[in-house]
Amino acid sequence: MENQLKDKKVAIVVANGFEEVELTQPLEALKNAGATVDIISPEEKTVRAWAEKDWGKDYPVDKNILDVVASDYDALVLPGGVMNPDHLRTNDRVIAFVTGFFDDDKPIAAICHGPWTLIETGELDGRKVTSYPSLKTDLENAGALWSDEEVVTDKGLVTSRTPKDLPAFCKKMIEEIAEGRHYQRANERKGGVHQLG
Repeated sequence: MENQLKDKKVAIVVANGFEEVELTQPLEALKNAGATVDIISPEEKTVRAWAEKDWGKDYPVDKNILDVVASDYDALVLPGGVMNPDHLRTNDRVIAFVTGFFDDDKPIAAICHGPWTLIETGELDGRKVTSYPSLKTDLENAGALWSDEEVVTDKGLVTSRTPKDLPAFCKKMIEEIAEGRHYQRANERKGGVHQLG
């Protein structure tokens, strides 16, 4: 996997209370594959992790959400943790940023409670997803097709359920980012039939 993503720039978006291992393992996998990665947050200088049952470490924020646009990046990763997506999904700048990846047909990877933020984009209708089980009804109400699998991929959208799924999640995330854009949405809008993923 070394240098598989050497020309790719990836955004990881988190707020305080993200599940620590759901940031650290994808971050390590992305860097090992050669990607350039920015940790982006509504927080200014550092963002605090949640480590299973208590607060974890503080991590440096590379860019504030106010200073980035989706066109700066090739892919997006959304870690879970209960508090993190609950903060992110009520932030208009975060939702605009995330929606930009759907608009540009770029890969998005979200794990555990991470898909909660995706609901606010209005882009999940008919998309296959998984998540932490408690999000099933919310995702189905948003039109998503939910299934209980360790990793689900749908035209560049990668989702997983829990930290136990991280090996499969990271592997599939890197595959999808390496493939690049999945032009399904753009072609649907234009009436085309070319679909990837």
